[in-house]
Amino acid sequence: MFKDYIRDLKNEFKGYNMQTLLQDILAGLTVAAVALPLALAFGVSSGADAGAGLITAIIAGLVIGVLSGASYQISGPTGAMSAILIGLSTTYGLQGVFIASFLSGCMLIIASLFKFGKIVSFIPTSVITGFTSGIAIIIALGQIDNFFGTTSVGSSALEKLFSYLKLGFPVSLPTVFFGILVVVIMLIWPKKWGEYCPSSLAGIIIALICQLCMNLPVHEVGTIPSTLFPEARLSFSSLQLGTITQLMLPALSIAALGMIESLLCGASAGKMKNEKLNADRELMAQGIGNMLIPLFGGVPATAAIARTSVAIKAGGKTRLVSVFHSVVILISMFLLGSLMSRIPLSALAGVLMVTAWRMNDWQEIKTLFHNKVKTNISQYLITMCATVVFDLTVAIVIGVMVSIILFVLNNSHLHIEVRDIDKDRVGKDLKHHHQKTRIMYLSGPIFFGTQEQMTQVLDSLDNSLEAIIFSMRGVPSIDDSGIHEFFEIVDRLKEQNCKIKFSGIQEEVMIQFKRNHFDEYVGKDSFCWDAIMALEALDQELIFA
Repeated sequence: MFKDYIRDLKNEFKGYNMQTLLQDILAGLTVAAVALPLALAFGVSSGADAGAGLITAIIAGLVIGVLSGASYQISGPTGAMSAILIGLSTTYGLQGVFIASFLSGCMLIIASLFKFGKIVSFIPTSVITGFTSGIAIIIALGQIDNFFGTTSVGSSALEKLFSYLKLGFPVSLPTVFFGILVVVIMLIWPKKWGEYCPSSLAGIIIALICQLCMNLPVHEVGTIPSTLFPEARLSFSSLQLGTITQLMLPALSIAALGMIESLLCGASAGKMKNEKLNADRELMAQGIGNMLIPLFGGVPATAAIARTSVAIKAGGKTRLVSVFHSVVILISMFLLGSLMSRIPLSALAGVLMVTAWRMNDWQEIKTLFHNKVKTNISQYLITMCATVVFDLTVAIVIGVMVSIILFVLNNSHLHIEVRDIDKDRVGKDLKHHHQKTRIMYLSGPIFFGTQEQMTQVLDSLDNSLEAIIFSMRGVPSIDDSGIHEFFEIVDRLKEQNCKIKFSGIQEEVMIQFKRNHFDEYVGKDSFCWDAIMALEALDQELIFA
């Protein structure tokens, strides 16, 4: 992996010059403009503070960006990750978040060493879409307090939502003012201006100016640290066996989400830049980054498609874009910390509300429901609901399991067609006992879900048949249950003095037959290449019977 990394770095920086450097610097500035308000917002929504979000963006951009599996990945705090962390911080506090982040980094490194990079390709698109929509709902629900100035209790988004029934919903008008102001600005901000100043940054700046001028009674971001080593950071004394055991499952959720988000981001952005992501190296980079970030008081990070796509569209050429974006955020934290501390929390909530809406892949959702494919719609809705109700990792497992079950159900039909012998097709020489011979054409997999269909069809046939030919050219696979069913069918037909021939058996099915000694049980002369040969063999047997 290290040799491949060095080789890719040489290719990436081959012919690097001042013009390329200037492109990377400008792209870094553009990405920083997008990342800064999001880092502030995601830091707060994670249950930490705005400073933690800034530190996460800085360290992730430097460490993960340099070690990344591609030249274009930009990592930092994300909305999806904050959806996990808000409940974790409520239950275990910030030290719990830091420990879980450290453990998740270890898990990602292990996943990299065992080459788990391809695992994301096994998750159906509708499951990922439902997962993203569920996260968007969690983010929006988690910002209700900050947006409206209300108070809720509970460790999950749903618990907080239902707590309003007891606590009431007293709205703070000054707070709502800033939230709505930012939402409106982000929605009406012209796309042309967005190339120079992102709508989220514009909304935050305008809200900050209003607050500085009016000084309304609203909750503000608060103190922004002027150091990369704040007091609230991972303490190794907290890494005790009991605590680690309690946080293993949350850490697994963080690691799974980091893997999914980072690899999906890499796959999507890779198409934009025509550069393939090294998935296992990306997991290694994410693992190392998430082990180091809590040492500086940051929250878990993943690659983010919003920032990555901006870097590519801004003309970024190498991974130095990630480094420059971190440097810009670092300078902003030191020089503009006193100003950023006055930003109303409801303004950040407005950013997250719009971000949550835009997170949804509306085109894909529209296609899902327009095509009216029940399987895909079920996968989407079940995964979305499971994401909101359960743990995010559980939601992915449920979504994949539902996909597997639906796939099995949709493909569990074994098509069976029974036909008489067509004398005109087989020729005049095959004329013996044709009226007592049937060909059973099988098409589809034969396994535990379809095996009884053959027995049901045989029950409907005349017991006086002298022979049956099983044409299996359309059977791609068979399991042990299906073979066991054939054993019983053979025993039953032998008792009725009905001869059996098998034709057109595919290689994979024949291997399973031999493995279970079925070919020895029925006799190797019972297998023919095609139905005509099987009929010829049967014709001779019936003559001399």
